[in-house]
Amino acid sequence: MRGFGTALTARRLFPLRLPPRPPGPRLSSGPAAAEAGALERAMDELLRRAVPATPAYELREKTPAPAEGQCADFVSFYGGLAEAAERAELLSRLARGFGVDHGQVAEQSAGVLQLRQQPREAAVLLQAEDRLRYALVPRYRGLFHHISKLDGGVRFLVRLRADLLEAQALKLVEGPHVREMNGVLKGMLSEWFSSGFLSLERVTWHSPCEVLQKISESEAVHPVKNWMDMKRRVGPYRRCYFFSHCASPEEPLVVLHVALTSEISSNIQAIVKECPPSETEEGSQISAAIFYSISLTQPGLQGVELGTFLVKRVLKELQREFPHLGTFSSLSPIPGFTKWLLGLLNSQAKEHGRIELLTDSECKEISEILGGPVNETLKVSLSSSEWVKSEKLVRVLQAPLMRLCAWYLYGEKHRGYALNPVANFHLQNGAVLWRLNWLADTSLKGVAGSCGLMVNYRYYLEETAANSTSYLCAKNIKASEQVLSLVAQFHKNSKL
Repeated sequence: MRGFGTALTARRLFPLRLPPRPPGPRLSSGPAAAEAGALERAMDELLRRAVPATPAYELREKTPAPAEGQCADFVSFYGGLAEAAERAELLSRLARGFGVDHGQVAEQSAGVLQLRQQPREAAVLLQAEDRLRYALVPRYRGLFHHISKLDGGVRFLVRLRADLLEAQALKLVEGPHVREMNGVLKGMLSEWFSSGFLSLERVTWHSPCEVLQKISESEAVHPVKNWMDMKRRVGPYRRCYFFSHCASPEEPLVVLHVALTSEISSNIQAIVKECPPSETEEGSQISAAIFYSISLTQPGLQGVELGTFLVKRVLKELQREFPHLGTFSSLSPIPGFTKWLLGLLNSQAKEHGRIELLTDSECKEISEILGGPVNETLKVSLSSSEWVKSEKLVRVLQAPLMRLCAWYLYGEKHRGYALNPVANFHLQNGAVLWRLNWLADTSLKGVAGSCGLMVNYRYYLEETAANSTSYLCAKNIKASEQVLSLVAQFHKNSKL
């Protein structure tokens, strides 16, 4: 983010609060066809009035901004759409009908190519390229820009993008035009929410009640059960930080929880359930800082690098508070591992009629414990959380699940990067895939999402920059001997 522009003042960033909307992704019992047609005509008329026309290149700095009421009309109309499908339809019409003028782009591109083939002054070519850049700006960007100047306009745009992401996930809107508009809006929000405009704030038990409530409600990794639970998480041997925007202090955007421990934690229950050793912190007992939860409070800011900025700022803050502290690690969930594993078991059973992810001895032992064919009984067991109550099953599943999880984190990729989103986050920050922990989270959520496994991503501060560059540029994952050994066992004992 390079700046808000002079028109966006601190007073005007966040005050607008839209009322909560009732759920309902589709209009299965919506208005009659005539009413639906009237709504669509109203949408088209609104967009025609609200989306500013693109001025001619020569008049781009002389054309007055549209009346504030036009943008306010869009905000008001959009806020009145209760159904997700209605909002999705309006956004789809905005993306399809008010994007880039492709005719202008083609014309300006031809001009640039022609000038490059002729000996011309640099200024002439640079101006032609500037015209091309101007033609590549979609019309709806102007609408977003002017909405950002309204009272609460940026908050509205954050919520609008959250709606857009939800509509894409529900398949209410699809196609390149919608993806392009999402990218444009994400880029604008990234500028408005860059690190220079963010303030780091620490949460304690003496913080305002409203802040503690927001932190509690936003906790997405390990839900807060009650006020005593919240008090532990901001008390001795714990730290909680959040980013707020300089224009809206005490409004959490992204929250990070840290445990101050004597060693790298291997079990989440020891952090979120057990009481600290004393009410007064003793620096001699603090050797490691464990990042155990990071939560984004605004879904519309997904993809904006708030989490990365927050981790880096907190690392510096902890170093200032504890100069002797040298060990930094996460204790992270592995969301998606169970789903990936069940999908793998299903595909293996269909293709081969048997499971080739396990050794013969493992298959035999599991079958004896479960009392049936391993391919069916294992899928049923892993689909519930009951298996962790069987000591025999826990013992026999430890080796295969550990090596399969190691492969999932290290070897399963999306466009060359780690498939698991949490892994991708820490690896791009420069962390090392350091240690897998067996039955580290035995909560229902932990067992359902990752078979109870958790992972430490360790931050060696002198190596993070090099590791991040290696991962982002060469797609190399830095991993410990434990993880690499488990990956080797996977190659030896499992087939994909």
